[in-house]
Amino acid sequence: MIYPVEAVLLAVRDWRDADRLVTLFSKEQGKLTAVAYGARRPSNRLAGSIQPFAYLDLQLQSGTGMEVIKQCEVKDHFRSVREELTSMSYASFLTELVIELCPERQPEPLLFDILLDAFSLMKTRNPRIVALAAAWKIVEISGYVPEWQVCVVCGQVLQYPAFFDAAGGGAACPVCSSRELRLDKPAVELINTLLELDFKQPEDFSVTGAALVQAEAVLVKYLLYCLDKPLKSLGFIQQLHAVNRSRASGLV
Repeated sequence: MIYPVEAVLLAVRDWRDADRLVTLFSKEQGKLTAVAYGARRPSNRLAGSIQPFAYLDLQLQSGTGMEVIKQCEVKDHFRSVREELTSMSYASFLTELVIELCPERQPEPLLFDILLDAFSLMKTRNPRIVALAAAWKIVEISGYVPEWQVCVVCGQVLQYPAFFDAAGGGAACPVCSSRELRLDKPAVELINTLLELDFKQPEDFSVTGAALVQAEAVLVKYLLYCLDKPLKSLGFIQQLHAVNRSRASGLV
């Protein structure tokens, strides 16, 4: 059976001598894996379309094994995202997050729209902020939003500063926490702002460096706990930040 899907290409890897395996996130089917036969040959009609982050209209053929890409039309290459190192690294983080959090064949139209809108926003907005907002939204859709209002240990209404408790699923008061990761009110307010952000018509808002770093640190720690492994893309982003800091200080 051949059927149409609208999808974002999350990941590509070489397979056999001339083929490629792709991980897609489709509006209709959710996450799925497909094979693009011959896509590594320059003359193949799929070769130019099978690129990370591309927004595609596809005709897939289902069978006893993986889906097979029969036709492919590119709706948006997102070339500027793919070819700019910072944008590429944050887009890779989002695609890896979707791959890890989303089960196969479970449609999430809202998540699909967020991913697509995030790639579009990265063309004109700070990719670091865009990726952080999209990541928190993906976490929310996946059902993992932390508790910020009351202590996850004793249940008392929180007074900030508090501390993040990944295992408890939210913030803990100073009495109950291990005090491992401090969480101030501006960081919580930033996370809430990002969760409520309209990606199609985003309003301008101010971000302090301290709140941004805390919101990122909480997300990274929470993802590590939920996934029980680090995301490879985050390691690359940390290396990129280190290089940028060294350049700013004149060390490289």
